[in-house]
Amino acid sequence: MRWLFNTAYVLLLTVLSPVIAWRMLRHGRYRKGISEKLLGRVIRVSATRPVVWFHAVSVGEVIQLQKVVDEFQRQTADRYDVVISTSTDTGYELAQKRFPSCQLTWFPLDFTWAVSSAMQRIQPAMVVLMELELWPNFLAECHRRAIPVAVVNARMSERSHRGYMRVRRLLAPLFRELALVAAQSKTYAERLQSMGVSLEAIRVTGSIKFDGVETNRASKKTVLLRQVFDLPDSSLVLMAGSTQEPEEQMAVDAWLKLRQRFAGLRLILVPRHRERFDEVAKLVAAANVPLIRRSGISDRPAISATAATDSESDAVLLLDTIGELSACWGLADIAFVGGSFGKRGGQNMIEPAAYGVCVLFGPNTSNFRDVVDCFRENDACIQLETQQQFEQQVAALLGDPARRLQMGINAREAVVRQQGATAMTASLLCEIMERDGKIAVAHDRAA
Repeated sequence: MRWLFNTAYVLLLTVLSPVIAWRMLRHGRYRKGISEKLLGRVIRVSATRPVVWFHAVSVGEVIQLQKVVDEFQRQTADRYDVVISTSTDTGYELAQKRFPSCQLTWFPLDFTWAVSSAMQRIQPAMVVLMELELWPNFLAECHRRAIPVAVVNARMSERSHRGYMRVRRLLAPLFRELALVAAQSKTYAERLQSMGVSLEAIRVTGSIKFDGVETNRASKKTVLLRQVFDLPDSSLVLMAGSTQEPEEQMAVDAWLKLRQRFAGLRLILVPRHRERFDEVAKLVAAANVPLIRRSGISDRPAISATAATDSESDAVLLLDTIGELSACWGLADIAFVGGSFGKRGGQNMIEPAAYGVCVLFGPNTSNFRDVVDCFRENDACIQLETQQQFEQQVAALLGDPARRLQMGINAREAVVRQQGATAMTASLLCEIMERDGKIAVAHDRAA
């Protein structure tokens, strides 16, 4: 079966090779970590303590993983060495900043030779995967080496569940071997159990995404962004974050009309992918309005330190850096969370909600269905059905400050009530490491 998957992967890479080559040339993607990914030549760990290998795919997962790793190390008093892996360039760059004291590497592609080489070099006592990053050959190799695998903050959308069920007979044996599946909700837990995860391995912990989110608009990082963007505390800010095409155009068009009715209204745009930063900048330029890019002012004093010109005080603000989105939500009064018009399934709306921001998003939020249900039950969000509703709803909120502020309060309170998943998850990971003498067995094997 493992070589069957190898063959399938080779065929898939062959079909996708023109797209991959184009993105490598055009955007510089996929170039880094090639030997680690294709051959498994990851860092060779020479540890005197058992190693726990944590994996997060990209930026969003890295942010959530930091909470788990920090709490795990706190609960275990740093008795274990930690290796962090990721799969994308942006994820790797952020992990370098978030995990300065951990060993960092790339996750191998799911070829038998790559995963075997990676396992031999890292020699983990346990592997922890964020959300549902399950690869057949990787799991099979963990099982062959008797390495327990935990999936934390696990979720399985209805669409993903339908896809997995088509190949359930192939994957069920691998799902059955998972030592722990810490699910975000009861619904996700039931779907995972239907895929073969044992009842004993499943725990409903809630979503880690609610934990550790900043709620203070006066936090150091948010204040810094306010200074470099020259935004007075009294500014009324509309922000569209984690956006994809055509959500930026929707926001710009609405802002151009609304600023005529609501003087001083500012707009911040934050595209989801960095390769679209220049594209969005051109979109703003085409609207004949000034633009301030965060990357262009990162190494010079804030505009307010000199004197903002009329054009600067009326400019669209573009956050075109990695790792600052979370803090930037704290500048907003009204926030549109992108990826929700289209097929992406939405992006994280918890971060703006935690700041007490009035949150809007589109109809497609399958990745955050439970979060959306929670917010809707608490009158803490507005879900749009069409792009045409965006301008109407924003105008209504701008014209009704009391309602806007109350929705923000509701949002922050809803986030606070859901917190606690990180501590529970870390405790479950500690139990795996400590039960049945697994630490000693795994460490003896590594030695």
